[in-house]
Amino acid sequence: MRYFLIILLASLTFSLACRSQNSEIVTIGLSDKFATLNSLTTKESGAAGERIRNLMFNSLVKKNEKFEYVGELAKEIVVSDDQKTITFNLLDNVKFHNGKLLTSADVKYTFDQLMASDGFKRGAFVETIEGKVVPLVASIETPNPQTAVFNLSRSGIKNQVMSNLVPVPIIPEGTIEQQNEKPVGSGPFKFVSFDSGQSITEFEAFPDYWEGAPKVEKIRVKTIVDANSMQAELQSGGVDLAPLPTNLAPDSIKSLGANPNLKVEQFPGSNIQYLQFNTANAPLDKVKLRQAVAYAINREEIINKLLSGQATIAHSILPAESWAYYAPVKYSYDLEKAKQLVKESGYNNELLKFKFNAGSAATSQYAQVIQNSLKEVGLNVEIETLEIGTLREQLAKGQFQMNTGIWIGGNQDPIFLKDLFATGAIPGEKIKCCNRSRYSNPEFDKIIEQALNAQSQEEAKTYYFKAQEIVANDVPMLPLWYPANIVISNKRIGNIKIGASGEWNFVKDITLEKK
Repeated sequence: MRYFLIILLASLTFSLACRSQNSEIVTIGLSDKFATLNSLTTKESGAAGERIRNLMFNSLVKKNEKFEYVGELAKEIVVSDDQKTITFNLLDNVKFHNGKLLTSADVKYTFDQLMASDGFKRGAFVETIEGKVVPLVASIETPNPQTAVFNLSRSGIKNQVMSNLVPVPIIPEGTIEQQNEKPVGSGPFKFVSFDSGQSITEFEAFPDYWEGAPKVEKIRVKTIVDANSMQAELQSGGVDLAPLPTNLAPDSIKSLGANPNLKVEQFPGSNIQYLQFNTANAPLDKVKLRQAVAYAINREEIINKLLSGQATIAHSILPAESWAYYAPVKYSYDLEKAKQLVKESGYNNELLKFKFNAGSAATSQYAQVIQNSLKEVGLNVEIETLEIGTLREQLAKGQFQMNTGIWIGGNQDPIFLKDLFATGAIPGEKIKCCNRSRYSNPEFDKIIEQALNAQSQEEAKTYYFKAQEIVANDVPMLPLWYPANIVISNKRIGNIKIGASGEWNFVKDITLEKK
């Protein structure tokens, strides 16, 4: 009997120790799968992978709350008068997770590895001129350990290069081979392990992080694609924090807010939910039919009723906070006008396939509302949900007529207008981003190049305004709304302050109430 009591007490002590230990870990629910831990040279880019990048890595450049480019690992950025040289003076005493100090050699090494790959992010640093692929950055010099000099291929592309540097994670020299399985960066959290079977990635706080060690010692990121599973994990305490749970419907989020152990916080968002048209194929090659679709959708009602007010209506691809924002054309709900435009377009009851990711309950709900609205004005619309990999492949090949999705981060810079709408910027071609609409308008192409080559922000703004006016009239893509940044968390999690971009860099500042 005594022996049994000793074992029982030992077991209880072990159980309490494990519970205490687990209470020090914050489990974060990630609603989308990520393709790889290596976000530098991966061939696929997705929001989930960028969330993970924010935990482990820093970049040379970041965007502030006004979407202006400022230094992250660079303490000073100097642009030459001819705008052909960008000099990055690095922060002092920045350590990587392997103990190495950051130098300009690491910056050059990172960029060399990126350009030697066939990864998605490499495509943002090249352009096609007269049939030849030309790097935007001609060379990088390292005159001293704290200075990296980027020599650009021509003037007028400084902003483009700065924009493209934001998602590029700086890695230490000689580590490219291990980035796939044991990534090393300079970010607030160090990689510990990845369990692909359980879809769990574990990290620990980096005590030597240059901005100060995170306040939480350990975090666990658990990929939970299924909406019911995400909801159950939040209710049971299996997940402590769910930032931007895109797989949860607004009514589910609202009901979770009634749970006494949970809190739901809403922050302004800048990402853009959109409806995209294949402008290269009939019948959506007709402008009037695309305009009809825009007038047929009651976005305000969808936001207020279906989304529980968890979004703001969008009239431009760019967020309203952007210095280049302009919304000259606003497609307010007008059923009669939509019906008239359908008639004028010559539409003859052709089937319109409306494709989107099968993994999101929220998307499925609003897509069905859009489908019914379009049927009301006489359009023959059929919904088809696809696994995300299959969907991306079909979008790249132009095997769709309508699609809905969300652009995360890129739309904060007006340069994104070129990526979305310039002739030739089609997935699968030499330039791999992002004109899935297959839109082509020579006037837009001319205007957007003038914007990119402008010598001042004020001059660029004039051209960006005109570019937005053109695409607003042609409607290759209809901006729907800016989703609010929703964060659901256990009440023991404090100091949650997520920015408009929705990036996970806020995780380093969260606090944990000890149990």
